[in-house]
Amino acid sequence: MMQYETRKRSIFKAISWRTLATLTTAAIVFVFTGEFTLAITVGLLEVFAKMALYFFHERMWQKIGFGRKEVPSFVLWFTGLPASGKKALANAVYEQLHGQKLKVERLDGLDVRPLFPETGFSPEEVNRHVKRSGHLCSMLEKNGVIVVASFVSPYRESRDFARKLATNFVEVYMKTTVEACERRDERGHYAKARAGEYRYFPGVDVEYEEPISPELVIDIDNLTVDQAARQVTRYLQKNILYI
Repeated sequence: MMQYETRKRSIFKAISWRTLATLTTAAIVFVFTGEFTLAITVGLLEVFAKMALYFFHERMWQKIGFGRKEVPSFVLWFTGLPASGKKALANAVYEQLHGQKLKVERLDGLDVRPLFPETGFSPEEVNRHVKRSGHLCSMLEKNGVIVVASFVSPYRESRDFARKLATNFVEVYMKTTVEACERRDERGHYAKARAGEYRYFPGVDVEYEEPISPELVIDIDNLTVDQAARQVTRYLQKNILYI
């Protein structure tokens, strides 16, 4: 069973620690002087003195820039064929960034499409949808948010558009084959596309335009999700986060 620390518990722990520390100071004074009143007085003075010292100490360090590091916002854009593993990898990287207490948001094609329910799947409509998504990502980035986005985004035009909108854009290409994606496709989308139930399906009846110069190429057919996530985070630490 997972447990977490409630705010009330943290407050009581702080009070109990401060009380214990004050009683210890008072006890030490009493042992050396034998004066009970003096011990209590010193204990009470210590409480207020240390509160004041802590306040001024914190205020002083707020004005000192040493040791501070600003984390830049960026757009981390996963692209690849349907069922290439974009969502699983993006989720894993998001969890790692979130675990580092960074300000990060997660956007996926399946989450964003309901915002524009009348959008179809023709190349023109997909390009418009990806451009809208790129605009949303750039607005979040401008407000200091790291965006982890996963979209098939099969056409270079709209991916390049999203790149130009962002200040820091990291394109992660999920390199794989149509055959490998079909084997991963538990929902049967490829089968439906081959049966004619879907139109404009990347990898079946329209081409997926591979990125020309992505920041990262993930050979997902030969890596586990954890291994691929480590590749992505290492790149971010070296080239974006500098940690």
